[in-house]
Parts: sequence; structure tokens; C-alpha cells
Amino acid sequence: MKISTARSALPFIAAIVILFAPTWSLAAGSPPKGYLLHPGDVLAVTVYGETALSQNTTVLPDGTITYPLIGKLHVGGESIDTATQKLTAALKHYLRDPVVSISITTLSMEDVLVLGNVKTPGKYSLPPSARVADAIAAAGGMGDVNGAYPDARVSIDNATPVTVSLQSLLRDGDVSANIPLWGNEAVIYVPGPTPLQVQVVGNVDHPGIVDVHLGDRLSMAIAVAGTTTNSQADLSRIRVTSVGPDGSTTVHDYNLYKALKDGDLNSDPVLAKNDVIYVPQARQGNTISGWAQGLLLVLSRLYFPI
Repeated sequence: MKISTARSALPFIAAIVILFAPTWSLAAGSPPKGYLLHPGDVLAVTVYGETALSQNTTVLPDGTITYPLIGKLHVGGESIDTATQKLTAALKHYLRDPVVSISITTLSMEDVLVLGNVKTPGKYSLPPSARVADAIAAAGGMGDVNGAYPDARVSIDNATPVTVSLQSLLRDGDVSANIPLWGNEAVIYVPGPTPLQVQVVGNVDHPGIVDVHLGDRLSMAIAVAGTTTNSQADLSRIRVTSVGPDGSTTVHDYNLYKALKDGDLNSDPVLAKNDVIYVPQARQGNTISGWAQGLLLVLSRLYFPI
């Protein structure tokens, strides 16, 4: 029998709640430094002394704008300065020394794909000012976490992924880890807790394969397998058989009762993949105590939240 486990998610604390609209007005600020024009950006073009040529235009999906006299002009992927120079050069065929100014009135939204250990993985449209924390917040925050937050991998426009320490960003408040995401498309992958399977046999409520996580200790596996009064488990004589990389086996006996009573971690070892845990039947008068049973119940609720 396989016992599925799930940790209760650690809360993701956000200081600001952002409501996303289809576009992002520049009333909220300026585009990021070095911003390159994207399809969907709305540009305000001013040609001094030429009222008829001063108008708004939108960058089309193919990266072009449509403009009087010159027709289509490709500006996608260009900076504002470069786009201004290109439009000025094109207008010189029709005007003498045109003076052109381009500004962005509305920025297009950016597609950010958030995958892995977040509450709601998916693709989100975020403003170009968005950073890693904004994307994780849009995806509902972190999912189940076992210990420290993991390192996320972030790729922008199919570039080589960079590593972002979510522990530093979300728990330690290191804003330098909150890297910007602007580009045509960003992908964020958040690794989840590494699953680990061990086998618990003997006098437990649910003998069989138990799913725990990398770094979990013997007490967690026993808690998940269950040790109610009916199991008649003897926690003072638990035997763990481990299989090494070369296939060799080692056997150790542990007094988990001592670990729970005295906090002795030497009696509550970290588990390894494919460990086999044997829980013997308690001798007469040596059944599990009420407080130890209660502590194991609390541990089990880390996997089975109420």
C-alpha cells in the first residue's frame, strides 16, 4: 500500500496586491531602462510643425507601425532613440529637416510562464516592470515547501537560464535577487521538494511504501505510517536497513522514543532512498506513551493538513 503525502504550504507574504489590466499606462512610471519596443506598445509620434503627422500609432504583431507618407516602418525590438532615428530618416524623403519625437503612451503586457512548485502554474500577462516576485505572486505564491525555499531558474527570450535564490528574495528580503523579467517572454521554473520513498513494515497502522521528502527523519516516516494504540508499536527498537550505492546493506537500531523524549537527533536519523524501516511489536507494558503518540500525530499533520 502506498501512502501519499502532502505538506501544508508555507504562506507566501506579499506586501502589495497588484491588479493586472490588459495594458499598462505610463502614468504609473517609465519603461525599464533599455526597454525595446514590443508589439502592442502605443507610441505618440510628434513631428514639430506638422500637425497632420503628429499622431498615436500601435506597434503591430510583425513589429511594424503604419505611418502617413512612408507606410510601414519596422520598429519592433528597437529602442525609442533608434525608432526615432529611423522615422526621421524615412520622413526626409518628404520633409526638409524633420524634427521627430517618439514617446510610449501605453506599454504592452509581457507573457511570463511560471512553472513548478507554485500554487497556480500557468502563463500570466504582466507589465514590463514586473520582476520575479511579481510573477510568483501572480501564480498564487509558493506551493509546498520543505525547509528552505529553492533556487528558481529564470530564462528570458530563450536565453541561458539564470539562478535566483528564492530563500534570499522571499524570506531574507534581498531585493537584488528580484531580477526584472522584461523581454518577449520569460519562463520561471520553481523546483518542488524532492520526493523520497521508504518502506515501513511491522507494527504500524499503514505498513508499506511511504512518501516523504529529502531531508526528512525517521520520526516523519513513522508518523506518516501511523502508530495508534492498536498498532502496538515499540519505538525503542526500530531497525533501519539502508542500501548503499554499491548495493551493500547496513542495519542500524534506533530508539525513537529517546529521540522524541530527549531531542536526541542521533536516534532520529535522516532517511535515504529505499530505506526499509521495521517497527517491532511492543513488549507487554511497553506500549507507546500518550505524549509520544501525540507528537507523532502533530508530525503526521504536516503531511495531512486539517
